Amino acid sequence: MARLLRSQALEGVPHGFSKKAGAAAQDILPDGALVRVKQVHSPDVVTVTGEWRGAPPEADAMVTDRAGLVLVIVTADCAPVLFADREAGVVGAAHAGWRGANQGVIANTVAAMAALGARPEKMVAVIGPCIAQESYEVDAPFREHFGEGDAPFFRVGSAGHWQFDLPGYVAARLEQAGVGWIESLNRDTYAEAGLFHSYRRASHRCETAEGRQISLIALR
Repeated sequence: MARLLRSQALEGVPHGFSKKAGAAAQDILPDGALVRVKQVHSPDVVTVTGEWRGAPPEADAMVTDRAGLVLVIVTADCAPVLFADREAGVVGAAHAGWRGANQGVIANTVAAMAALGARPEKMVAVIGPCIAQESYEVDAPFREHFGEGDAPFFRVGSAGHWQFDLPGYVAARLEQAGVGWIESLNRDTYAEAGLFHSYRRASHRCETAEGRQISLIALR
């Protein structure tokens, strides 16, 4: 069984965040059926009622109220977010890169869960390993995608650059969506080279950037 990172906030809910070694559906749920989407850095969410027939849809988040389905999100530096409303029996998983988070993937995931009977104030959301502010230098064109109200997530860095707080930004979007319990694992994929793949670190080092972590959640 893969050694996964887990959150006490999701205790009792089958879930896990992988390290470099990866993971499989059975690592959290024996006989669970793995379900993925084709991630495209969008705000789109799909409601999963069973395994796909044919190619998976393009989306960046999934929600379900069906037991036995293991929702999987793939990331390197983007933020994986796992959601659960235990009382309603609804879970979700979102791939929240800066673009998807900026365009509304978090709010859309919460809304899709609510459509299945979940209540935002009863939801738990956990932000998994992703690139931290200290490691995430961005330039002026990047900053222009965000408004003045987003200034708290940008710390001035070198000339013409900022350090962007992706997990903080995602947490703020979760709070705006009314999620009752928000937690971050506070693990930096860029800095912790021995544990995590990082697309940006590999690019900076001129290395192959194919490795990814996976994050999984399911209902028993």
